[in-house]
Amino acid sequence: MKIRFLLALVGLAIFSALPTIAQEKEEANPFVYRAIPATPQIAQQLEPINSQLDEAVNNHDAIAVAALFTANATLVAPRGTFSGRDGIAKYETDVFQRFNPSDQITKISYVYAFADDLCAIGGWTVTVNGANRGGGYLIRVYTRVRDTWKIRLQVDKYPTGP
Repeated sequence: MKIRFLLALVGLAIFSALPTIAQEKEEANPFVYRAIPATPQIAQQLEPINSQLDEAVNNHDAIAVAALFTANATLVAPRGTFSGRDGIAKYETDVFQRFNPSDQITKISYVYAFADDLCAIGGWTVTVNGANRGGGYLIRVYTRVRDTWKIRLQVDKYPTGP
């Protein structure tokens, strides 16, 4: 009987100490800037810009694609790194001529808040040259410009290759 009481007492002490130990480890993290999962309402605010980007790609409108980016945005793609709206528009024009993309669909899976910016992780699919279906992964950083979201950084990655 005394052994059961002692084991119960030890078990109670351990289980009550675990949250404290876990909390100490969390507070010990010196990195003060942490990603916070965005609320569904905030994540939904990105749907219009993503739809507009898909529509602009499907219409082969490089100027409309570039207009969804900030003036000093960066696009990192398997074919290189492109800066500013002009650089992004030139890149998109080249993609349209070489690959004739259509039916692009972007799906965002996760959205995190970093101060005033949002970081989204997702993927995209597209038909290339009318026959081949392809796609890849993406990371986008969105920032508010006046009352709308703009893309400040986009990183595209194909599932295989560089």
